[in-house]
This record gives sequence, structure tokens and C-alpha cells, in this order.
Amino acid sequence: MTNAPDEPKPAAGTPTGPVLFYTETLLEHFRNPRNVGELAEADTDGFGLVGDPSCGDQMKLWIAVRDGRIAKIAFQSFGCPGAIATSSMLTELAEGKPIEEARRITDDDVIEALGGIPENKKHCSLLGVQALQVALGDWEGRQAAKAARS
Repeated sequence: MTNAPDEPKPAAGTPTGPVLFYTETLLEHFRNPRNVGELAEADTDGFGLVGDPSCGDQMKLWIAVRDGRIAKIAFQSFGCPGAIATSSMLTELAEGKPIEEARRITDDDVIEALGGIPENKKHCSLLGVQALQVALGDWEGRQAAKAARS
């Protein structure tokens, strides 16, 4: 495939077709995942659990919210390299973000940040974003419960 003279050329290293392999960025997040573990109960403002342990992919995600931002985030992911790497990248994308900005993180954002992911592994990228949405919903529920007690 060639580009017309007036079309922008893809950045060096940017896949121009379907990604059929794990990128170096994805492999780095698999080998050295960020924010692995769990937050102490006292630090946890929201928790999400998604996936299906019967098929092997499951993710737990904890968030601590301070001043309307995700101050701390941690995860445990059980699954393939794609699930672990996308979970790791999701935590990097969300940490430090205001709640409303974190809520807008998409699967495509995670995949793009990793430089792509094989088509047959795209379902793995859903875990992190889904777990974040569940944790944010849990945080909102906890906030509502606190307000009701006040």
C-alpha cells in the first residue's frame, strides 16, 4: 500500500494493517505490569470485579479517589498476556486523571497506547475498561451512601 503524495504517512513503527503480533510496548507491560496488587481496604474508594474465571480471564481493580482524581489504582488480572498488558496500561492511563476524564477512557485508547493488539485478543482489552467503570460506579455508590448518612 502506498500513500498518495498529499496523504500523511504513518509514524515509524505504526502498524498500517491488522496487528498480528504482540508489540514491544504490550510485551513490556506484560513482563513488567504497573500497579499490580491491591489497595488496602482503608484506602479503597471503589472496587471492580469483571470477567469469567471459567474461561480464564478475570480482573479485579481498586481505586482511591482524592480531590476528584484517581490518586491510586491497583489491579490483579488473571488471563493471557493481552489481558495483563491491557490492564496494566489502563491503570497508567487512569492514574491521576479526574474522575470524568477517567470515565471516558475507552478500549481503543488502551489499544492505541499499546501500539495495537492482535485482533483475536481484543476482547482482553475490555477487562480493564469494564473493571474501571465498575469501580467508578462503586465509588459513586459509596459517595451517595456517605451523603445519605450526613
